[in-house]
Amino acid sequence: MKTAQLSYSEKNNWTPIPEHFDNEAAQLVLVFGNRRMLKKNEPFAYLQQLFPKADIAGCSTSGEIAGENVFDDHIIATAIQFDSTLTEVAEVAIQSMEESYAVGQKIAQKLNKKGLKHVLVLSEGLNINGSELTKGLNEVLENKVPVTGGLAGDQAEFAETVIVHNQPGRSNIVVAIGFFGDNLQVGYGSMGGWDSFGVDREVTRSTANILYELDGQPALELYKRYLGDHATRLPASALLFPLNMTFNNSETSVVRTVLSVNENDGSMVFAGDIPTGSFVRLMKASFDRLIDGASDAAEMSLTGLGTDQPDLAILISCVGRKLVLKQRVEEELETIRAAFGPKTSITGFYSYGEICPLKPFDVHCELHNQTMTVTVFKES
Repeated sequence: MKTAQLSYSEKNNWTPIPEHFDNEAAQLVLVFGNRRMLKKNEPFAYLQQLFPKADIAGCSTSGEIAGENVFDDHIIATAIQFDSTLTEVAEVAIQSMEESYAVGQKIAQKLNKKGLKHVLVLSEGLNINGSELTKGLNEVLENKVPVTGGLAGDQAEFAETVIVHNQPGRSNIVVAIGFFGDNLQVGYGSMGGWDSFGVDREVTRSTANILYELDGQPALELYKRYLGDHATRLPASALLFPLNMTFNNSETSVVRTVLSVNENDGSMVFAGDIPTGSFVRLMKASFDRLIDGASDAAEMSLTGLGTDQPDLAILISCVGRKLVLKQRVEEELETIRAAFGPKTSITGFYSYGEICPLKPFDVHCELHNQTMTVTVFKES
C-alpha cells in the first residue's frame, strides 16, 4: 500500500503531491474538510483531474486530521494505492431520521459480496440515528464483517453536514467503502476518557433517539439544572457534558451526545438511541484521561492488526473532545503517532459520532460518542 497526502486552503490552494506517488494508480481518495469548501466544485474538480481512476469519498468535519495536526477550514485528501486489495464505494440517500435502520440495511446489501474484509462508513451527521444505522448494517452483514467509521461534522455549528462521493459535498447521504481481499489486515479500537458524576437516572420515557423523561421528570429541564450557566449555550455546550448510558440488565455502556433540544416539549435528540429502561449518568472531561483514552484506542487497534506499523490510520474523534482539549487537542494525535511510529500515514476528522465494535476482535459495531476511534490498515 502506498499513500500520498495533500491539503487545500483558500489562501494557499493545494499543496504539491509527493513525486514518488503514481497518481493514475490511486484507487481511493479519502477527503475530509470544511463543509462550505467541500460543496464547491473547484477543489473537487482538481482532485478528480489529479486522480482520474480513483473513487473520491469523504465528509465534512469539525476539524480535519493530517498526521499530528488538526486543521479548520482546510481539505485534507489522502490518496491510496493498494497492492492487491480492491475497494468499492456504495451510496444511499436518507430523507428522514426514521429511515436510518433501512439505510444501514441498504448500504450493507450493496457491499455484502464475496471477499469483503472491512467496511468504512461515512454518514450524514445530523439527519440520522446512528445506532439505528449500525443495527441495519449489523443485520445484513450478520456480524461477520467489522464496520468502523463516523458521522460527518460541521464544527460546533450543527447547521448542515455533507458527504463527498465522486462529486462535491451533498447533504442527507451515507457512503460506505468496502475493502475486499485476503492480504489486507485491519485493526480498530475506540476509547473515551470521560468521568461520570452524579446519580444514575432512569430513562422513563423515550422514542428511539429522542429522550423525554428521566426519573419521570422532563429530561431537558433536569439536564439544564446540571449544566447551570452552560445551559444558555445548548446544544453546543452539551458536547462538554455527554451522558453515559447503561443498557437495562447489562454491564455494557456507551456514551451519548445531544444533537438538538426541543424547548416546546422538553425533549432532547441524541446521535443514537436512548432506550426506555436504560440508565444514564452525566459525564465531564479530564484532559489527561482524554489523551490517555486516545493512546488506549491506538494500542487496541494494534492488538487487532497484529503489527505495530500500520500503513494507514484513520482517526475519528468526537468534536466534544476537541472543544474540551482546545489548544491541547493535538496531544491526542501525538500520542497516537508515538504508538504507530513515523511511517504510518494518518488522516481523519472530528465528528458528530463514531462507529466501531466495542473490542478489538468483536465484529458487532456500535455507535459511540465522545471517543477516539482508530482504524488501521496494512497490506501483507
